[in-house]
Amino acid sequence: MSKSYDVVVIGAGPAGYVAAIRATQLGMSVACIDEWQNKDGTNAFGGTCLNAGCIPSKVLLESSELFHRAGNEFKKHGIKTGKVELDLEAMQKRRAGIVRQLTNGIAGLFKANKVEGLVGHGKLLAGKQVEFTPVDGEPQLLNAGSVIIATGSTPIELPFAKFDDKHIVDSWNAIEFSEVPKRLGIIGAGVIGLELGSVWSRLGSEVIIIEAMHDFLFMTDREVAAAAGKDFRKQGLDIRLGAKLTGAKAGKKGVTVEYEDAGIPKTLEVDKLVVAVGRRPFTDGLFADDAGIVLDERGFIKVDDECRTHVKGVYAVGDCVRGPMLAHKGSEEGVMVADLIAGHVAEVNYDVIPSVIYTAPEIAWVGKTEQEVKESGREYKTGSFPFAASGRAKAMEQTTGMVKIVSAVDDDEVLGVHIVGPMAGELIAEAVLAMEFAASTEDIQRTIHAHPTLAEAMHEAALAVDNKALNYPNK
Repeated sequence: MSKSYDVVVIGAGPAGYVAAIRATQLGMSVACIDEWQNKDGTNAFGGTCLNAGCIPSKVLLESSELFHRAGNEFKKHGIKTGKVELDLEAMQKRRAGIVRQLTNGIAGLFKANKVEGLVGHGKLLAGKQVEFTPVDGEPQLLNAGSVIIATGSTPIELPFAKFDDKHIVDSWNAIEFSEVPKRLGIIGAGVIGLELGSVWSRLGSEVIIIEAMHDFLFMTDREVAAAAGKDFRKQGLDIRLGAKLTGAKAGKKGVTVEYEDAGIPKTLEVDKLVVAVGRRPFTDGLFADDAGIVLDERGFIKVDDECRTHVKGVYAVGDCVRGPMLAHKGSEEGVMVADLIAGHVAEVNYDVIPSVIYTAPEIAWVGKTEQEVKESGREYKTGSFPFAASGRAKAMEQTTGMVKIVSAVDDDEVLGVHIVGPMAGELIAEAVLAMEFAASTEDIQRTIHAHPTLAEAMHEAALAVDNKALNYPNK
């Protein structure tokens, strides 16, 4: 006997669980299926983000930064700490505890919102039916008025650097090291590679990052990337650009890494190797042959601007569809789809999705880079303000970086905001809100910012766009 729901969601990560909760808020009956299993064999909601990605990595980034600052910066504040010692076991226990609290929190949210959380595998069949197979049970048939696919993504594995979960590992295993590697190799100088590299470098590892691209952080503004790269190298990260991995072989004591640098073969010996070259959509065992779902050449589920698949009544959101693989992007798509199913008007503004790299300094941006605006042919103007001129940043002993604003000449609209510096991930929210309302540079100029704050850097950068900066020389 099958059960029926207004909506069945496959996947309980940030895209799926938010979609499920929103749908019940709109009066629909909802089941949300997830098969995530942790390394200890326990099941949990929250997907990669809460269990093995966004949350645990940010916990370790915060802890490792405090450890680094206590040993290197506190004395500048007149604080004598003596010898600072690392208790990695306690640090990892704290990380695991926070993850457990948040994943349990989703189960609590499901209960409060009357979402039926189902632990097991979901498979889309023809006719908007879903086959649900419990972890320890027989398959069950679920009938759905609408289906939302939110199965997320999984790390890309390289054929010549296969994961062995001990020496050659993915980002999840790299979060759970029980010892600080003496020498850590990382393949990929993207968001994940830089964040993990920062964590273990602060805790004592010698970190070497191999990146095939010649441009550092190619997706960010060039000025911001240059400033960040300079500071990362100053911190001790050995970032080798234009270096192509050709092989990796694990031995009893470590990994031999082979790569080419400017066409010259080179070898590197490391204790652990983290492969962080990106993620691919997770669709393994997700569809029956006659389900009707279409994938693109990269394996993403094809959807329109409102996340509709080729099958009427079936939607897909989050990492398994086009667009940036960001938790907040997936969450907003989940809300949009739930609203659309309920007959409401809804959309996601894909032009104003912020990105953040949680290193120190943090890097955050929204909208277009100066290079993108220049290539578009639209006349533009820019302004920037360094944190070195910020009283609050000086008080924090965190003066690296800047705020940069790119605006249109014709109507003064803010086209992009790029930040490298302290709390960039928090500061970018003002820019996102401004751009969502199509604000002009003058709007930010005329907005009063509290003093002394880091947010004043946003105000001064806006003023600098028109050569009106008050606390730093203009162009």
